Amino acid sequence: MAITSSAALWFLPFVLPICFYVAFTDMRDMRITNQAVVALAVVFLIIGLIALPLPVYGIRLLQMIGVLVIGVILNAAGAVGAGDAKFAAAAAPFIAAGDLRLLLAIFAANLLAAFLTHRFVKYTPLRRIAPGWQSWDRGWDFPMGLSLGGTLAIYLILGVGYGA
Repeated sequence: MAITSSAALWFLPFVLPICFYVAFTDMRDMRITNQAVVALAVVFLIIGLIALPLPVYGIRLLQMIGVLVIGVILNAAGAVGAGDAKFAAAAAPFIAAGDLRLLLAIFAANLLAAFLTHRFVKYTPLRRIAPGWQSWDRGWDFPMGLSLGGTLAIYLILGVGYGA
């Protein structure tokens, strides 16, 4: 992995609760809150200064801007939700550019697992565990925060164990 294990270790304790919160609120309310996105960005802005060399820090900030621009375009085209685009932008600087293919593989596997699990629970009596969640009744809509938050969390966990 291109991310250093020390950087992943610095980020993980701050990012993990935000990822859980994003997954939970997106399943419950079908929205990723601006507070969660801002919190994730602030974590990078503060902890990134400690965890990364300054030139790498600057490049990662550019990644955030690039992903935000792409997300706005995809949102305008109706391909992704606004919260999903903002979360992806806030998560982008945590990802080392050399790990993009790995990240896409983690995302693909996580998206499939999250989708199948969500749909399984949606159509079984397990749904009664969380009866008021909006994601149960939104037709084909899927709470992408479940997969986006999970992907970032898994990436950082793997970075702690297998990072450079």
